[in-house]
Amino acid sequence: MAGFKCPFCGEIMSVDYGTKRDLSFNFDGTNNSVTSTSPHLHIRIFKCPNDLCQKETIIANGRFGYIDGKTVLIHPQARYQHFPDYVPVGIREDYEEACLIQDRSPKASATLARRCLQGMIRDFWEIKGERTLYHEIDAIKDKVPAAQWRAIDAVRQIGNIGAHMERDVNLIVDVEPEEAGELLQLIELLIEKWYISRHDEEELYKRVTELALAKKEAKNPE
Repeated sequence: MAGFKCPFCGEIMSVDYGTKRDLSFNFDGTNNSVTSTSPHLHIRIFKCPNDLCQKETIIANGRFGYIDGKTVLIHPQARYQHFPDYVPVGIREDYEEACLIQDRSPKASATLARRCLQGMIRDFWEIKGERTLYHEIDAIKDKVPAAQWRAIDAVRQIGNIGAHMERDVNLIVDVEPEEAGELLQLIELLIEKWYISRHDEEELYKRVTELALAKKEAKNPE
């Protein structure tokens, strides 16, 4: 294992005895080693070395047929990006909750993701007065790069999600976890492209402007 990305802070950690522990067991008393080839439950615990994080991630998976070979993220309950505070709190909360329930309730996850997308369009692009998310997406067609708009528009083509998006953003339809995952990937992309890129751009403008002012004051002291 080359490295492990902490789901809390995003840091890539090296995997060694200082960051990872393994436990392995079953109920027939024949297995107590992570290298065993008999059916058993394998638990991995990762501890983030980042001084500002130091959080543990716990993953369990069945081996050699144990619990049907499933892998379960125990803590945290889901992997999602921790976006900065300048992304509106309602958008972050909807996105995080959608990630938490993606596998357990993909229909509800998809509904939250669509509501998150709608909130982003209304907040970032200040789209008001449109009847549905379908029309709100159409309203930003000339405001974003063509490839980006096509990615947003393509959401309407993902199975039953796409078939019903133009009717009601809160309508729950049959979806698969993978389809809900597509929506969440789109949300992540748009947060990066819209909110984070805008913030980074504004910060750069501010630094350059302040640099020019400092140089001017140094050249012409009072």
